[in-house]
Amino acid sequence: MTIFNNSILRANFENGDYPNCIILGDGGYGVRHYFFTPLLNPHTQEEQLYNEAHIRTRNVIERTFGVCKRRFPVLAYGCRLKKETVLSIIIACAVLHNIARQMGEDEPPLPADINQHELQRLIEDGQIPEVNVIDNQRRGSEIRRNFITNFFGNL
Repeated sequence: MTIFNNSILRANFENGDYPNCIILGDGGYGVRHYFFTPLLNPHTQEEQLYNEAHIRTRNVIERTFGVCKRRFPVLAYGCRLKKETVLSIIIACAVLHNIARQMGEDEPPLPADINQHELQRLIEDGQIPEVNVIDNQRRGSEIRRNFITNFFGNL
């Protein structure tokens, strides 16, 4: 089970507390009314533009995850601790990462024992489908389609 699935943030999105906000994710999560994934087979120009924008935006986030996982191997390899402890570790790593950036620390090099493909797998690991996947994906797909038409249809 992912931390996001158990988060207050997810509950708030599910309750509609952030009506004009979306989260971008990869295909490991199902599309929801607030969680947009790339289209598997974009056919129209607006769908291709959506996928390109989605990928460019997510690349920034994925790169940051990669840097954090190289800087703090516990994030890459995982740990078997209580959820509350893991949350504290993640927050501490995020704070320390931001301090390192503010202090001008170099980004850590890729460790010799992790190759790029393995690191990518670790970044994407741990995504578990949810119970009402089909209904939620249908609704999410419809909302994503409207978003693509409204924001990429006139470009």
